[in-house]
Amino acid sequence: MVPGGWMAWTFPVALFFFVIGSLLILFTLLAIRYPETPRRGILRIETTRGDRLFISLLGSAFICLGWLFFFGAPLWGALILCLIYAAAVFRWV
Repeated sequence: MVPGGWMAWTFPVALFFFVIGSLLILFTLLAIRYPETPRRGILRIETTRGDRLFISLLGSAFICLGWLFFFGAPLWGALILCLIYAAAVFRWV
């Protein structure tokens, strides 16, 4: 049995984990360099940058699942919707 053979380590999978890891590092550095106080948005809960990132990633997962259910692959349209959704979350939540 090949170590790691249980997962298909293709370029898109590696890129996904690289982007998520990079976002976590970037947001950690931003929190250290520019500390922020939580703010209230349209959800009426206090959120920080990290909270908004989590909400964006969670919502994007559901957008992609919905896209796959209704339209199938490829996910380029879902990617555009996810970017618009993330921009809206960071602006108004």
